[in-house]
Amino acid sequence: MKWYFDDFIYGSIDGAVTTFAVVAGVMGASLPAGIILILGFANLFADGFSMAVSNYQASKARNEFVAMKKRQEEWEIENLEDDEREEIREIYRKKGFKDELLEDVVRIITSRKKVWIDTMMKEELGLIEDSKNPIHSSISTFVGFNLIGIIPLIPFMIFFTIGIELNSQAFLYSVISVISAFFIVGMIKGKIVKKCLINSGINTLVIGGGAAIVAYTVGYGLHLLIG
Repeated sequence: MKWYFDDFIYGSIDGAVTTFAVVAGVMGASLPAGIILILGFANLFADGFSMAVSNYQASKARNEFVAMKKRQEEWEIENLEDDEREEIREIYRKKGFKDELLEDVVRIITSRKKVWIDTMMKEELGLIEDSKNPIHSSISTFVGFNLIGIIPLIPFMIFFTIGIELNSQAFLYSVISVISAFFIVGMIKGKIVKKCLINSGINTLVIGGGAAIVAYTVGYGLHLLIG
């Protein structure tokens, strides 16, 4: 199966942010620490599945929209050939082509139906066919969400397994692990989009850290208000 790294990164960042937000919110509210594992895993799978389904629906809808517009352009070229040829001429006239060169460009493009359709799709409608499979895209999102999203829960899982009370020390390890996860995911994203790895890592860390701080503050505030 072909991996779609943009969907994987998207799911990874969201998974780490939302799961750690749950951890931070529960700790801020001083709720029984065992609830962290319950809410954390509930969020992990429910949110991950929701994101995957949403990504699938969005990708599928876009592909269907592009296919519909392509059929429309095919019909127009077959039935309104002169008008469509004039649209090609106007597109390239605005790009600076003129006289014989303009006519040569129009002739070459309109001599091949596929090139003609693709040119109209891109230049007139701003649409490009996406070869991404919606199913593969949604799977990549789900895997990224769960693979990275589980990281904030690992310290609590270890403490629970060996019988140590789930306390603030586990939360500290969770903070350290999620900081590393945010930074690493950001660096991977930076490598893919060919940007500075350090800056990309810091940017992702700041975004994820901001979400965690908000969650912890809200949880702590509600604890003071209700408690």
